[in-house]
Amino acid sequence: MTNKLEQLKTMTTVVADTGDLDAIAQWRPQDATTNPSLLLKAAASDAYRPMLERAVTMARRQGGSDAEQLSRATDILAVLAGQEILDLIPGVVSTEVDARLSFDTDATVKRARRLIELYDQQGVNTSRVLIKIASTWEGIRAAEVLEQEGIRCNLTLLFSFAQAVACAQAGAYLVSPFVGRILDWHLANSGRDHFPATEDPGVLSVARIYNYYKANRFSTVVMGASFRNKAEIEMLAGCDRLTISPALLQELQDDQGTLHQQLSATDATSENGVGVMDEKRFRWELNEDAMTTEKLADGIRRFTADQIELEDRVRQLAARAA
Repeated sequence: MTNKLEQLKTMTTVVADTGDLDAIAQWRPQDATTNPSLLLKAAASDAYRPMLERAVTMARRQGGSDAEQLSRATDILAVLAGQEILDLIPGVVSTEVDARLSFDTDATVKRARRLIELYDQQGVNTSRVLIKIASTWEGIRAAEVLEQEGIRCNLTLLFSFAQAVACAQAGAYLVSPFVGRILDWHLANSGRDHFPATEDPGVLSVARIYNYYKANRFSTVVMGASFRNKAEIEMLAGCDRLTISPALLQELQDDQGTLHQQLSATDATSENGVGVMDEKRFRWELNEDAMTTEKLADGIRRFTADQIELEDRVRQLAARAA
């Protein structure tokens, strides 16, 4: 019998949730996804040092103020990293827009276009790039514009059904519901210290989104993310995609048990009366959902903090190279 990782790959597209080039080379996933937190960790490795130096040099050549060069350098670094990752995988890579733009539709669209332009300048087939945007109302609207331009988007920091409905209705290519962070909130606020996998609120959230999309024939891809344990992954076997950390990939590979498919488009059932998710309804539903409101804000703050730290690292390198 094959291990659970190999069994999972027959049901679900496996994505590597890491920016570590060695880990991606080891696990050879179909796709890969990065964010400022993962890039910050990866940038500490020797493999990323040449990319850092090249990003600083390229940004400096294009001129502009120090702030403009810094912003451009971090975008170039993300693109160079994405290019390296694409050399190791057959599928797509997600590259994230600066989280500080999460409430600015126009700025998000502009930054996304710049990332795609940078990929194009590096000779990368931009159909292999997903632009990663936070699932705020403004971010979803930005994705709607970009999708109409042929720029595919990955809507991240997704914690609620309301966000998922809005993303699908906007025509987003892919959503990344955060399983583990949903569980974290419920553990901290429910008075419980454990949820079995069958009752895991993050798992149940993703299953609901998946079934709604499939039953209503939305083409938006569901990619479960942010897993805390192997059982969460097993309960979502059959989901379109799952982005998994190297540590959990290893656990799945080491497990020789039988993995049963849990999600299937043919078995999906529809929810009636969902209706259009307009701005007023979206904001009200998030207001009434403490978990989503808190985790979305926390996720944006965390990605922003790591983006700033990454910029500090780039700034220090630029100062030494000057």
